[in-house]
Amino acid sequence: MSRWNVADVMTMGAVSVQADTPFKEIVDLMEAHEVNAVPVVDEFDRVVGVVSSADLLTKIEFAGDDDRVRLFESRHTRQARGKAHATAAGELMSAPVVTVMGTTSLPAAARIMESAGLKRLPVVDDLGRLIGMVTRRDLLKVFLRSDEEIRREIENEALDGLVGVERSQVRVEVDDGVVTLLGEVERSSVIPSVIRQIERVDGVVDVVSHLSASADDEPQGFRAPVMF
Repeated sequence: MSRWNVADVMTMGAVSVQADTPFKEIVDLMEAHEVNAVPVVDEFDRVVGVVSSADLLTKIEFAGDDDRVRLFESRHTRQARGKAHATAAGELMSAPVVTVMGTTSLPAAARIMESAGLKRLPVVDDLGRLIGMVTRRDLLKVFLRSDEEIRREIENEALDGLVGVERSQVRVEVDDGVVTLLGEVERSSVIPSVIRQIERVDGVVDVVSHLSASADDEPQGFRAPVMF
């Protein structure tokens, strides 16, 4: 069963800057390309950091502020105040930077973004060179797959190789990404594995199972003896 990866949804050839790119030029690039962040690359196009609009906004947030360290001030606030005096990308960027490769699966990319609290990731090749950018919005493109495309993949690929299941036993209906499974399989124990397999198909929003089984081979739960 084929799976979408980052290369299928990313923006190729992302705009980038170098460490010595001036502050105003970064703002101009973001405005011209309608992006909220740009990777910072070295002379070999390897990603060394990222400058986001949040990094640039420190110039407004701390305008006219003094440099005295406040009591109980967080490390994050101290770093942000330091960026308020920055004039080039190398001083503004967040580093080290989290990146992904084009072969990274969409679920893996989504987990990375969530765990790191990021809205976008630079995409690099095996040498760490920038080849594109992927955002949370890009990851959602997988749900633009048509119902017919999803149904064909389920029938022709997803159901193959499932022990105890014949494709002729399962009827598949897809409506707005919601998959409904109908039919009768031989054993009830295979139904959960069928559902999990269908849930892994790219673009599936939910799976509703109306599958039945000719034989109930699910293990019965242990029932504790009643004490009198």
